[in-house]
Amino acid sequence: MKIVLASHNLGKLAELQALMAPLGVELVTQEALGVAEAEEPFHTFVENALVKARHASQASGLPALADDAGLCVQAFGGEPGVQTASFATRFGYEKGDANNVRALLEQMASIDDRRASMVSTLVAVRSPEDPEPLIAVGRVRGEITRAPRGSGGFGFDPVMFLPEFGKTFAELPPEVKNAHSHRGRAAQQMLSLMRECWL
Repeated sequence: MKIVLASHNLGKLAELQALMAPLGVELVTQEALGVAEAEEPFHTFVENALVKARHASQASGLPALADDAGLCVQAFGGEPGVQTASFATRFGYEKGDANNVRALLEQMASIDDRRASMVSTLVAVRSPEDPEPLIAVGRVRGEITRAPRGSGGFGFDPVMFLPEFGKTFAELPPEVKNAHSHRGRAAQQMLSLMRECWL
């Protein structure tokens, strides 16, 4: 089965392709199909993921999978949340992973409460009008480090410390990260839902 991934993020594509491999699903990014990114006007991951999935399915004629994920920092009342990708722009930096990490560490420099969660919400639709979208949520709780550690992954991986491993996401081998990440946990739920409802 071919499914359009409602994202231009190659990091997400690589992770999700590996995670969805047991189903024999072929993921293709919407960018590869010439589909523009959808507007994301909402304040929750699930609403944004749903609008992205419906948009990608409408434009491609394929079933679609969308991921809306982000970092939720306890000391910031859950922000940046759905605004994670553009976090750095609030502080005068250009959009990008390295600037996001830099801005986060600067904003948290004097904060002792380092608790944070990485959240991934996956939504899959068979068609743009699918009345029964599949929804899976994965969450990992950890702490924000005071400096980046590790060279793997993307986004906030170098500063998301996982006490259970004693490492950041960026320090973990990809297969370990994929098995235990927020996206990995959401993908495992999505695999079960797809097997039950679609296959």
